[in-house]
Amino acid sequence: MQQMHAPESQPPRPHAPQLHELAEAIGLVRTWWTADGVEQTVGDASLATIATALGYPAGSADEIAASLEQVHAERARPPVMIVADAGAPIPLPPGLAHAELTAPDGTSHSLDVSGWTLPPLDEPGYHRVTVNGHAVTIAVAPLRCPAVPQPENGRIWGPAIQIPALRGGGREPFGTFAELAEAVAAFAVRGADAIAINPVHALFAGHGHDFSPYSPSSRLYLDGAMGDPALLGLPDLPGGDTASAPDLIDWESALPERLARLRTLFAGLDAATRARVERDNAPHGEGLVRQALFDALDVHFRARGLHGWQAWPAAFHDPDGEAVARFAREHDEEVAFHLFVQWLARESLAKVQALAREAGMAVGLLADLAVGVHTGGADAWSMGDALLQGLTIGAPPDPLGPLGQNWMLTGFSPRGLARSGYAPWIATIRAALATSGALRIDHAFGLARLWIVPEGQPSSAGAYLRYPFEDLLRLVVLEAHLAGAFIVAEDLGTMPQDFGPAITRRGMLGMRVLWFERARDDGFIGAGDYDAQAVAMTGTHDTATVAGWWSGCDLDWAARLGRLPEGMTREQAEERRDWDRGLLWATLTHNAAPRPAPDDPAPVVEAALRHIGRTACGLAIAPLEDLLAAREQPNLPGTITEHPNWRRRLEAPIAALLDEAGTAARVRALDEERKRGG
Repeated sequence: MQQMHAPESQPPRPHAPQLHELAEAIGLVRTWWTADGVEQTVGDASLATIATALGYPAGSADEIAASLEQVHAERARPPVMIVADAGAPIPLPPGLAHAELTAPDGTSHSLDVSGWTLPPLDEPGYHRVTVNGHAVTIAVAPLRCPAVPQPENGRIWGPAIQIPALRGGGREPFGTFAELAEAVAAFAVRGADAIAINPVHALFAGHGHDFSPYSPSSRLYLDGAMGDPALLGLPDLPGGDTASAPDLIDWESALPERLARLRTLFAGLDAATRARVERDNAPHGEGLVRQALFDALDVHFRARGLHGWQAWPAAFHDPDGEAVARFAREHDEEVAFHLFVQWLARESLAKVQALAREAGMAVGLLADLAVGVHTGGADAWSMGDALLQGLTIGAPPDPLGPLGQNWMLTGFSPRGLARSGYAPWIATIRAALATSGALRIDHAFGLARLWIVPEGQPSSAGAYLRYPFEDLLRLVVLEAHLAGAFIVAEDLGTMPQDFGPAITRRGMLGMRVLWFERARDDGFIGAGDYDAQAVAMTGTHDTATVAGWWSGCDLDWAARLGRLPEGMTREQAEERRDWDRGLLWATLTHNAAPRPAPDDPAPVVEAALRHIGRTACGLAIAPLEDLLAAREQPNLPGTITEHPNWRRRLEAPIAALLDEAGTAARVRALDEERKRGG
């Protein structure tokens, strides 16, 4: 096997064996393999930098020795939480596997009780117990997640919708939960049981630049700009009806304007409504107040040119500090406004889910959990060392992306999770499930490992960091059980060892996307070969639409942006695509009809929808763009401003679009195929 080494500017250090021991102890993976099976080795300089950022200094032999002692001390501490399976014995972790015996003469002796287990607990949930004098929570997970609902007349399906792309009857510059409610009603009567939505996590309040739904400020709270007062019986937002409704969303002006209109609405609330808001917010506790306080601070300092909490005056870096407390007292009405915005978003999204269930949908909303959060956002500010500090997450270099990817996000710290008894992870999953019937976990491989990169360095300077996979998995299963929801684990890309079997055992659904389901001869696999325990999809927000792929729209973009494979011309790419068109058409129709021309993608789109509809997968999801036979995709990975990511809008309200003859036929085709299943 060919061995390739990550770029390393320094020779191996004299204390390399001790550094490697430390890396192994803290979960840094020194050797890993690409999707092509090529072995990669992380250099010592990168290991030392990352270990130090994780809280284990590794700049010298003395520092490494001290960090190893620190690891041993941490392992000896009693855990805050033990995560276990229902009905199985519960082994005592090292921190609890000892006891003190006091002899009659008063002397104490340490007893080694390693290997001891607690008796099984059968009831899923969180149990408080005392073990060897230490109070500990035992999270007991069922063995499997809830299953996908299966009605008597076939299998379920639904669209995947980018909420901002929706249009309502008014002149709003982007879609909100009001338009989502309209989409729910429109699809429910056409047989859909689920609607997959983009992440609706909190962004930066009124800030028109960080608008990607996958780069949120917080995953615990919601995007306040999506809230709709009319869903809750309040007056419509003032203004906004005279503005134009462009084909591309101008986020830079739309989000500040939306915040200003929300302020006007808040200023006009009567006492009864304000009391209602306070009453509904009360159960959400201090965490919600802290989110509103962050938003108030962010708006305050952003107006002074300070973007991200790291740029604020140092006194405001501590959420529990006096400067923050004083700001809260002096700006109590501003904090109250942001509490109202969160209430509006939460309660209106809950209303949409309720409407979906009332309309007969078996699932309703299928929420999406982003893989990480913005380093300058609310979670990074409020969670402290529960998140990675001085590190960002991304993807390693590979033959298709020799520079790798740095998503400029942060994620949970394994050490921080252990210290907190997994509280932030539990809260994150619980928040995502609070207003949905199912949850998709983006880049679910991150439950097992994440590629982490020192801030300011290229992706090639990173390394994989292991996470407590089984514990995180069990907690997802437990929270799904408590919410009565099923889980979709996005498993596209280079899969960690044993990941697939683990999520299968736990009853989670993988993702089987048309473009990636290829046979050994490079053809496309048949509908009968799809995994039953998966979601069948014609595409995702990151892939070409069926019409775009068939017509070569994606190749046009690649040529325009210089993204074709090295040495390949647009004409050569077209030749390869034409061969692939033949392979796809043969799989979709067995060549029962003449192959359509590249500029006639509509028959191919319908055939692709029927294809995923015929699979035995528990759920079939079609991006709205495919149901509409649109050629443009919502997002082009690897671009920022070169492509209008997250800006595209539909041409008309969803009900009108679904009534168009071509779209209606495509929706019926998918529904018919799903109804034949079972």
